[in-house]
Amino acid sequence: MLKALTDQSIRTVRVPPGLLHYDRPATRWFEALPIGNGRLGGMIHGGTDRERIQLSESTAWSGGPSSTDLNPTARQQLPRIRELLFAGDHAEAQRLAAEHLPGRPSSFGTNLPLPEVQLAFPDGPSAQHYRRTLDLDTGLAEVTYEQDGVRLTREVFATNPHGLMAIRLTSDRPGSLAFALSIRDGILPGDTTVTDTCVTFDGHAYESLHSDGRQGVALEIRAHLQAEGGTVHRTGDTLRLEGADSAVVFVVVGTDWAGADPRKRAESVLAVALETGYEAVRAAHIADHQSLMRRVSLDLGSAAPDLAPLPTDTRRERFASGKADNALMALYFQYGRYLTVAGSRSNSPLPLALQGLWNDGLASSAPWTNDFHLDMNTQQNYWAAEPTDLAECQEPLFGLLENLADQGRSTAGQLYGAPGWVAHTVTNAWGYTAPGSGIGWGMNVTGGAWLALQLWEHFEYGRDETFLRERAYPVLRGAAEFLLAYAVEEPEHGLLVTGPSESPENWYLAPDGSRCSVSMGATADRVFMEAVLRICTESAELLDVDADLRTRIAAARRRLPPFRIGRHGQLQEWLHDYEEAEPSHRHTSHLGALFPERQITPRDTPDLARAAEVTIARRQQAPGWEQTEWVEANFTVYFARLLDGEAALKHLTRLIADTSEANLMTFSAGGVAGAAQNIYSFDGNAGGTAGIAEMLLQSDGRDIELLPALPAAWPEGSVCGLRARGGLTVDIRWQDGQLEAARIRAARAADVRVRYGADLLDVRLAEGEMLALGLR
Repeated sequence: MLKALTDQSIRTVRVPPGLLHYDRPATRWFEALPIGNGRLGGMIHGGTDRERIQLSESTAWSGGPSSTDLNPTARQQLPRIRELLFAGDHAEAQRLAAEHLPGRPSSFGTNLPLPEVQLAFPDGPSAQHYRRTLDLDTGLAEVTYEQDGVRLTREVFATNPHGLMAIRLTSDRPGSLAFALSIRDGILPGDTTVTDTCVTFDGHAYESLHSDGRQGVALEIRAHLQAEGGTVHRTGDTLRLEGADSAVVFVVVGTDWAGADPRKRAESVLAVALETGYEAVRAAHIADHQSLMRRVSLDLGSAAPDLAPLPTDTRRERFASGKADNALMALYFQYGRYLTVAGSRSNSPLPLALQGLWNDGLASSAPWTNDFHLDMNTQQNYWAAEPTDLAECQEPLFGLLENLADQGRSTAGQLYGAPGWVAHTVTNAWGYTAPGSGIGWGMNVTGGAWLALQLWEHFEYGRDETFLRERAYPVLRGAAEFLLAYAVEEPEHGLLVTGPSESPENWYLAPDGSRCSVSMGATADRVFMEAVLRICTESAELLDVDADLRTRIAAARRRLPPFRIGRHGQLQEWLHDYEEAEPSHRHTSHLGALFPERQITPRDTPDLARAAEVTIARRQQAPGWEQTEWVEANFTVYFARLLDGEAALKHLTRLIADTSEANLMTFSAGGVAGAAQNIYSFDGNAGGTAGIAEMLLQSDGRDIELLPALPAAWPEGSVCGLRARGGLTVDIRWQDGQLEAARIRAARAADVRVRYGADLLDVRLAEGEMLALGLR
């Protein structure tokens, strides 16, 4: 049984976050190594003849704001579409919906990749003793090799404190360093100029694939060269350095997003870095980076002596062949945290997009764009933030939500005649809130509400009532007001349902055999409406406000449809038990009741939990199952919530083995987009990290469960620094598959029930108190 220990010293060894290393340069994007400062990102190739640093910047968006995105006939047709759906005329309702409901984005845009910073080196003999690394602990990427008896080293990092990218090149033979610096190979229109110390690109984020014409942010890229020794020459659009001992290149980017001046930003950032100097900039970067990365440590067992020296891509290939490597899984966990830190900081202007901060240039030509999808992907991007102690990394997401709530009031009023705010399936850097441009995916009326749950999660972990009052509650209240107004009475049973809407991004077969997407009362809508209404009530009670709204919400919640189990034993995705038009479809939005929500749990609602499992099994067993990175991450957290560690591990393994690349970054298969190669997607990396955290610790604001889904393949290990709801930090150590000891630290007073298997222990923690637990 669980008991409190008098010995407060729980032996846990904090393991460094880890190192990715390779024995050759990258030859393609998915071999390059990512760095970022929350705004500016780079993919480091590490070549010996030419270094390529592919740049991305979160505000480098084409398109622009628009007030003409709504279909002017939508509001007039809504009552008729509802009437048809209730009457069972699905085909006609679908026809009218396709004609009148989709949005008409004229300047939606997309994030675009920037030109590359390139360093071209003189011809020489083949490099020897090559090594390329990314240190997750320091955020430093390094390339070292010998050439003609000279040891050459490059160090690259992107610093948040100083807002730029830094490259330092050194040689162990004085006067032997030489290279040509340029900015090249971009798809953006612009001009390059060169001074004695700087290469500058001035351009615009324009593109024509999405009918944006010549709309997009203005931008400036500067690559500033400082050399110790040697001479610098201007040659066309290139700076050439010869005979130097060492050199530093500072790379800065400015855009005019949100009214900024790109030139002034680039000048000011560069001036501060030059005054500070490379070593101080580097030291500030490491201290800042480690302050986040070192909060959490995970040990799933040391790598075998014959595995540790293997390059990371070799280990991943070995893992994909079916061989165990728990240390690689621990590295993957920390890599998701690293990418979150590198891609999203408290001062980032925009949150993580579909490709995080690193744009491979392929999403812009795919059926989707590198934007913010609100029907899974943007949420999944931030699943790891709170439990792995990176709460402040959600700040740019909260800024986006506040903008959506502001922009979405107009959409709610004009399109639906409703108060509050609404956002649908996709949004952009400008706060687009209209339905998506296509039927079948664009009419997700609870996309914004789903995303707003991240505000509540942040509050649950920290219990900061100022944040709740000033930031979270206004957004959540607006979402609740819209849903209360948008929902209508279903005539057969008097239930309160939303619609017309779509269960992202799935289709069903109506009783007459027609293939349809729009319906009334989709289960996903029910899940997120219940969540927002419940949370809004709890928030209002804590803040002692809006008594009338609480009364309205209570009445509405009593009329929401119950979950239903369909003819196959599955959790119904729609109000009625329709057959799926695509049984293998990748989306399972209705299982949001299982995660992130806890409306379905194996202990409280076992029949519904089994129905959720049937839903997952049917998806995978159907011909044409779409195995994507975000789905494997999704299924990992689903099975963790279902307390099935073996199934969770199976999907985590598939995530790493089948949908992650040589640099461990996750991808959507190129075939999905009709492309010849894989397309980077950030969500799998963050979702995989969240899945591991969920396997080791779960919390709901009252209960903390230790090792709820520990698989047999992880017989011993430890984790330090995971966070639980209520302002709690938890360390756990286990041996032979059993809990050995745990430690809980409270940032504020809390009543907690700790669970381990069937054991329960009620404890009261004072502010700042630490509780040690073990088994009797």
